[in-house]
Amino acid sequence: MSTPSMNTVALFAQLKLRLMAGNLRGDLQRKLGFILTLIAAVWFAVLGFLQLGLLRLAPPDISAALVIVAFSVFLFGWMVVPLMAFGLDDTLDPAKLSLFPLGTRRLAIGLFTASVTGVWPVAMLFVTFGALVGLADGAGGWLLGVPAVLVQFALCVVTSRLITTALSSGLRTRRGRDVLAVAALLVVLLAQLPNLLMNGGLGDPGALLRQLAAALRWTPPGMLAHAIADGGLVGVAEVVFVALLTVALAWLWIKALGRALVTPDVSTQAASVRKESGLVDRFLPDGPLAAVVTKELKYIRREPRYRVGWFSAVLVTIVLSFSLTRSGSGAAGLPILLTAFGGLLMALQSANAFGIEGRSLWMNAVAFGSERGLATDLAGRHLAASAVAVPLLAVLAVASALLTGHPAAILAAVPVGWGALGIGFGVGSVASVVLPYSVPERVNAFSGAAPGQGGIALVSSMGSMVAIGLLTLPFVVPLLLGLTWVCALAPFYGLLLEMLGRRLAARIGFARTPELLAAVSKAT
Repeated sequence: MSTPSMNTVALFAQLKLRLMAGNLRGDLQRKLGFILTLIAAVWFAVLGFLQLGLLRLAPPDISAALVIVAFSVFLFGWMVVPLMAFGLDDTLDPAKLSLFPLGTRRLAIGLFTASVTGVWPVAMLFVTFGALVGLADGAGGWLLGVPAVLVQFALCVVTSRLITTALSSGLRTRRGRDVLAVAALLVVLLAQLPNLLMNGGLGDPGALLRQLAAALRWTPPGMLAHAIADGGLVGVAEVVFVALLTVALAWLWIKALGRALVTPDVSTQAASVRKESGLVDRFLPDGPLAAVVTKELKYIRREPRYRVGWFSAVLVTIVLSFSLTRSGSGAAGLPILLTAFGGLLMALQSANAFGIEGRSLWMNAVAFGSERGLATDLAGRHLAASAVAVPLLAVLAVASALLTGHPAAILAAVPVGWGALGIGFGVGSVASVVLPYSVPERVNAFSGAAPGQGGIALVSSMGSMVAIGLLTLPFVVPLLLGLTWVCALAPFYGLLLEMLGRRLAARIGFARTPELLAAVSKAT
């Protein structure tokens, strides 16, 4: 590699490390988030390495099949996950780097360096080397395994970059984000298919594994996995072939990068504005409450991140209903628990109610003026979310009851789901003012927190889930004891906790309005 290329590698590596260090400067919450991320990455790396390394104890055909599937899953993950992170990592968007005084080739080298610099890429490479321990046999396997693992890693990174660069222009538009959100949810749903097939007893797991490995054998990851197990001339030919394929993909990436750098950003073009009168005006009098409800309903309709949350709650609940039924776990109270779980997932979207407002929250803060004003704002948010969640939970109750074979549980499941939703709103109100965090700009439908604040988002979500779970015990425990009449009280219990949580959040949030504004206005 020439001296300018080496200088580019060093420059981008230093930039990425400085960005990571800058996110930790002067903010205890970000430091704690980075520590949590570091612990998770180390845990993932060690556990993944051990799992692949212990394949040496399995029969050779099973080990080879598992590594082929694992390498294919790694490549698929590198193709999909960066699309979900588009807009969170500035190095994924070529438009963010278009003003750099670098040629396309040197910029591609720098972007590749930025992709492999970080905690998670290193953890992923460490896990991939576990396949070398679990599969290599003889000197040839070990000597050929090292370049095979490196080529596998390079293939994942280059393919990931090629896809994000080619789709970067469309991902900056709202329609593109909507298509990505739907596609990602379908991918998650399809990923459950093997589990559903095995739980349904539709085939022997070993036979399914061999058939899947045979289908993936001649894909690039499958060829690299076979090369490690083979360790001979055939393996050398496979590694060389995939290396040449990676070089060809890198050439395509450079071409796509050059085109993306000179393509106009369609997301900045003017859009038509429609003037409309909503249904809210017919049911609520003019005032702050009606204004907040109207705004939130428009967010739910237009903001991809909201739609991802709603669709995820519905899909996860339905998949769990089908999976638990096929595995023979269809207890009579299962529809009630699943509907309550769906309400919990929907309510978790309110755990950072002000984060999506960003810097514009100051206008709302001016309009608050008092604790009552802040409580009214939270009430409007909850009312708008309830307009969508209440009928959705009724549908989920019917679907889960029918899928589990207990239609008689519908009448009990619906009020329990509504009660869990109210509890979640109350807990989410408190979490929104106690642990607020910034949310990135509307570039990615899967963005949960700004870079460096993932740990805060994790603590907020996990803490909210634990609190909701504990607060649902007063009517879940009687249900487990057979006292189904308690279900009728669940909505009133949820409404009570929503009111108490909202008032507590208004008292805490109004007193620390400056801190709340600073937390949600951090640079993303």
